[in-house]
Amino acid sequence: MENVDKKVEDKLKNFDDEKKEDILANFEKFKSYLGSKVEIGEKMGLSEERLAQITEKVAGYLAKNEDPKNREEYVLQELWKVGDKEEQHMLAHMLLKMVRKDS
Repeated sequence: MENVDKKVEDKLKNFDDEKKEDILANFEKFKSYLGSKVEIGEKMGLSEERLAQITEKVAGYLAKNEDPKNREEYVLQELWKVGDKEEQHMLAHMLLKMVRKDS
């Protein structure tokens, strides 16, 4: 699974700025994008826990490196910042639940 972690980190670091801005500019687009990536992970056979770990990695990266582009992202970033490791992990599970509900 370290290979998956490496791919996620590489993808985040090398993400096209224009595409990233487009995805983050609208919360519905962000949820749709995340939902499509979750679907791919599920088709690859990744467990709920593994998907949550990857979601944590993405959320941590966004909280640290990106300014929120809308109210929803701002609230998520603030929740992420005040949460401890366990709370961040639960938030990752909740994000997964949210994007699945919308797909």
